[in-house]
Amino acid sequence: MTMLALQNVSKSFGALKVTDDVSFDVPEGQALGIIGPNGAGKSTLFNLITGNLSADEGGIHLQGRDVTRAPAMQRCIAGVGRSFQIPQPFTNLTVYENLVVAATFGRQRAEKDVMRQCAVILERTELIGRANQTAGSLSLLERKRLELARAMATHPKLLLLDEIAGGLTEGECHSLVETIKAIHAEGVTIIWIEHVLHALTSVVDRLLVLDFGRVIGIGDPDEIMNSREVKEIYLGIDI
Repeated sequence: MTMLALQNVSKSFGALKVTDDVSFDVPEGQALGIIGPNGAGKSTLFNLITGNLSADEGGIHLQGRDVTRAPAMQRCIAGVGRSFQIPQPFTNLTVYENLVVAATFGRQRAEKDVMRQCAVILERTELIGRANQTAGSLSLLERKRLELARAMATHPKLLLLDEIAGGLTEGECHSLVETIKAIHAEGVTIIWIEHVLHALTSVVDRLLVLDFGRVIGIGDPDEIMNSREVKEIYLGIDI
């Protein structure tokens, strides 16, 4: 079954077309990586999928349901969870409280019904020892993990990760990748934007390349990374 399908989706800001006739689908349980140079339209694409932005043209379907005009909250309740490139926690709340907020609003459940699950997620994302600290006191790695934990607290069917490995050391990146692999192994569909290519390709099943808002390639990660067009546009190699 198809988890997500985009059909001829376009978005412009004034005269600038940032998403240009984008079409692709993601089967249930697959991990899709998205790469492209800065300004290629990757984060805009995420915002269109989550409902933070509305498409000017085209359609977006989640498990066969048309969500093109659905608001962000409705899409979250339907199973779309995401992390942000720049962590956006509630800095004055504790780590645990951040998850409870995500779970109660993102899953439309009572606080008493999500408390245990939030604790389990903190264990999985290696944040249980920081549960009672304020989110504003966390290190970068811990904030990245909190972004992942908050997204997981909404119980997503489709998890969007926006450069979650950026700014981490090699060891921190490896640790985070292992957590993402474990989540993917449980059947969660993942779409991951990332510039840390070795982290991305160790997880994803397919790779999609964006350039100036257009899809210029999608397929096997090795084939995509070795293609002439990707080397010229993304890696800056003149062939």
